[in-house]
Amino acid sequence: MKTEIGIKQEHLAEVAHSLGKILADEFVLYTKTRKAHWCVTGPDFHSKHLFFEAQYQQLEEMVDEVAERIRTLGHFPPATLKEFLALTHLTEQTREKNDAAGFIKELLSDHQSILIHLRENIDGYAKAFHDAGTSDYITGLMEQHEKMAWMLRAHLE
Repeated sequence: MKTEIGIKQEHLAEVAHSLGKILADEFVLYTKTRKAHWCVTGPDFHSKHLFFEAQYQQLEEMVDEVAERIRTLGHFPPATLKEFLALTHLTEQTREKNDAAGFIKELLSDHQSILIHLRENIDGYAKAFHDAGTSDYITGLMEQHEKMAWMLRAHLE
């Protein structure tokens, strides 16, 4: 059944595709954060283990919300690791050392990369695709990443 919400079908498809890329980024970042939770070592293990757990739990909710936004627009989200890796602009971790500072720097870099991407596209949803709802949604998503990045950055100061 067609989604009739006042947005042209071709615009819904373009927004859904764009959100699919965001979903891929979110899922890759979620996976990397979960890895940090599982693999962190060092004298601050316990506190960082709990810190990364709180972050991946927040990202897990964000992943689900992005996928549901795509469904709200009448499309199906990418949902396989192969699709996520093809769509993401993030890279998988290549470091060998499992220290907290290394994980934090890499995760912070990914959050900042996602923030830049989101910020560059907020206006386009409203202006080019006439989808103020997704523009507003992306603004909220951006704010969550800003706070998560701040929390990571604070560990490095």
